[in-house]
Amino acid sequence: MSPKLKAALLGPLNKNNPILVQVLGICSALAVTTKLESSLVMAISVIIVVALSNVIISLLRKSIPNRIRIIVQLVVAAALVTLVSEILKAYAYDVSKQLSVYVGLIVTNCILMGRLEAFAMGNGPWSSFLDGIGNGLGYGWILVVVGFVRELFGSGTLLGYKVIPQSFYDAGYMDNGFMMLAPMALLLVGCIIWIHRSVNPELQEEQ
Repeated sequence: MSPKLKAALLGPLNKNNPILVQVLGICSALAVTTKLESSLVMAISVIIVVALSNVIISLLRKSIPNRIRIIVQLVVAAALVTLVSEILKAYAYDVSKQLSVYVGLIVTNCILMGRLEAFAMGNGPWSSFLDGIGNGLGYGWILVVVGFVRELFGSGTLLGYKVIPQSFYDAGYMDNGFMMLAPMALLLVGCIIWIHRSVNPELQEEQ
């Protein structure tokens, strides 16, 4: 794999992460991470939509008039988001209800529109596909980490299964209800960003 393709796929996982570095897609990261299952489903949905949208726009990029390129990007993204939403309603209705409007709002996600405009409009289908997968994974692993912590300490479960022993509760342990609130998700994302920038000092802004 060429350095350019490797950077497109692996860069968003760490030093060009859409949430940790670019601070994009924060709203959905706060809203859908109360449960690990919904975090996983949202992550997979974003990966699929961003990757396929990138490929389609890349294939069409030379035939799209510049004055309507944003409209075309929105139409492609909206069609794919609608398809994903309907599939979720058909095969994972409970999760679809948990995600509420946030699946539909993928179409306005800054990560999606940013990659279509900044990458897919200027690169080939294969590199655009890898870029979409990379950015989707970069976004997704943050959701999974936050969802894991919030569900574990907020409900004592993971994927709906009880993992904290009953003996802990008998000894006085209580689930942390604060974990279920959006401010806790913001604090967790902030802590992850702080750790990430401590490990990668080159990403810190000069004072």
